[in-house]
Amino acid sequence: MSMLFLAVFPLAMIFGGLWDLTTMTIPNLLTVAFALAFAVLVPFLGLTWQEVALHVAAGVLMLLVGMGLFALGWIGGGDAKFIAATALWIGMSDLLAYLILASIFGGVLTLLILVFRSMPLPLFMMRQDWIARLHDRKEGIPYGVALAIGGLMVFPQTVWFAAAAHAA
Repeated sequence: MSMLFLAVFPLAMIFGGLWDLTTMTIPNLLTVAFALAFAVLVPFLGLTWQEVALHVAAGVLMLLVGMGLFALGWIGGGDAKFIAATALWIGMSDLLAYLILASIFGGVLTLLILVFRSMPLPLFMMRQDWIARLHDRKEGIPYGVALAIGGLMVFPQTVWFAAAAHAA
C-alpha cells in the first residue's frame, strides 16, 4: 500500500504536466481518476474524519477558485480541475506552500515561453506540432506544467509521504 501512496500522486503530476505541455489540455479522465484514487486510498492513510474533511475542503476551495479564474479567462478549464484534484491530495496544511511554489514555477515558465516565442523557430522544430503550438503567440501557457512541478516539490511534506515512510 505504501508504494501506491508514493506512486499515484507523482505519476498523475508528471502525466498532467507533460500532457498539458504537449497538447495544451489536461484530460478530464486524469482529474477524475486522480480524485477517485484519493477516495480509494485515503481510508488506508489513517487520517481522522476531520483531517479527511480538510483535504476535501482544500479540493473544493481550489475548484471554486479555479472556476473563478477560468471564468475570468486567466487559466484553462483543465488547469482549474487539475489544481482542485491536486489540492484534494495535498490538503489544507500544505496548500499554501503548493500554491506559492506553483505560482513561482508558473512565472518562470511564462517568462521562458515568452522568450521562446520571441525567437525564430528552426524548421525541424516547426514540424513538431506541439512545439509549433507552444511557440504560437496566440496560444496560452501550459500552466499544468507549473502545477505539476509545484505538486512534486511539496509532495515529500504531505501526509501521503509520511504514511508511506511509516509503513516501510
